[in-house]
Amino acid sequence: MPADLAVIGLGHLGLPLAQAAVAARIETIGYDPDPHRLAEPAAGVTAADVRRMLSAGFRAVTDAAELGRVRTAVICAPTPPGRDGVPDLTALAEAARALASRLRPHTTVLLESAVQPGTTEEFLRPLLEEGSGLRAGRDFHLAHSPSRTDPGNRDHGYANTPKVIGGLTPACTEAAAAFYGRLTDKVVRARGLREAETVKVLETNFRHVNMALVNEMAVLCHDLGIDLWDVIRCAETKPFGFQAFRPGPGVGGHGVPVDPGPPPTGRTLRMVGLAQDINTRMPQYVIQRSATLLNEHGKSARGARVLLLGITYKPDLADLTGSPATEIARRLTDLGASVSYHDPYVPDWQVNGLPVPRAESLYEAAADADLTVLLQHHRTYDLQGLAVKAQLLLDTRGATPAGAAHRL
Repeated sequence: MPADLAVIGLGHLGLPLAQAAVAARIETIGYDPDPHRLAEPAAGVTAADVRRMLSAGFRAVTDAAELGRVRTAVICAPTPPGRDGVPDLTALAEAARALASRLRPHTTVLLESAVQPGTTEEFLRPLLEEGSGLRAGRDFHLAHSPSRTDPGNRDHGYANTPKVIGGLTPACTEAAAAFYGRLTDKVVRARGLREAETVKVLETNFRHVNMALVNEMAVLCHDLGIDLWDVIRCAETKPFGFQAFRPGPGVGGHGVPVDPGPPPTGRTLRMVGLAQDINTRMPQYVIQRSATLLNEHGKSARGARVLLLGITYKPDLADLTGSPATEIARRLTDLGASVSYHDPYVPDWQVNGLPVPRAESLYEAAADADLTVLLQHHRTYDLQGLAVKAQLLLDTRGATPAGAAHRL
């Protein structure tokens, strides 16, 4: 049967969009060539959420023929960084071809995937036009809207987060505004496709650059014997000109730093590259601090029992994408440590193709470990109790009370 909306790609971008659309009573189908996609839902959408969506009329399909019977199609294909750091557009191309051969006149096509500026017009548009025989801006509407999904955020969901849109033509922009206006309280119109695409570049790089600054401050303050967490607490009382970021063991998640250069301008974002260098060094810094703490307590990393606490990239979320825990576990193992982990959201974990033992009893495991490293602060953790039980605790998130643990 026809549907108002087709969400193409049911990963960390598409599934939250489909959930919001179903909640807004928009007749929605989700297309994904992977028939098992909904078995392991992503981006904070739980299996129970998926069941509620299905009972409300949502349909997940693997037959691309279904795409020929919708009014609006939103492409949410993954665009992970390739070896050169540039987004890999393979999945986007496959999604575009699947839609193009079924594209009907007057359809509104939207792209939410994170891409470099110019991708919607120079990469997606030709695929859609060649496969459909239709012309964007005349026969169908084409627009870009950067995803602002923040998994696990209880304060800002789809409805109360402004949606940026930019179309190929003014009419395309208005068609996109009409759709997203059904999902969110506020729609922000960019001047065009490239401006909308670049919003995501700026937002993502803002996060990474500020994380790099505070991570570098963490190293400096430790060397100087200064409590950075207290510095941040005081600094964030300034009502203007400051936004608090906090250090951590590394930067994970789906939003990778993007440098849109050098072509065609010949310019690159040097600060983005430097920020990435700093952030990718943080797992090694955690290893360095861990080894130092063990040595100060008369123990060597070789043969030490190390418990990693919280291994997901974000608190209270079952997502390991880009989590620094993987590199930290690998480096500890290379040093000869015996590594185990505890995470209420991750029942099984492999590093280098080998299973990492999972601690069933948190307090017993912490008491038995020579070193416990808090990598992610899940709400279920009683950190005061943990600090009492653990022989030695390294807190990379500043979540324990002052003096209760060694902070990053």
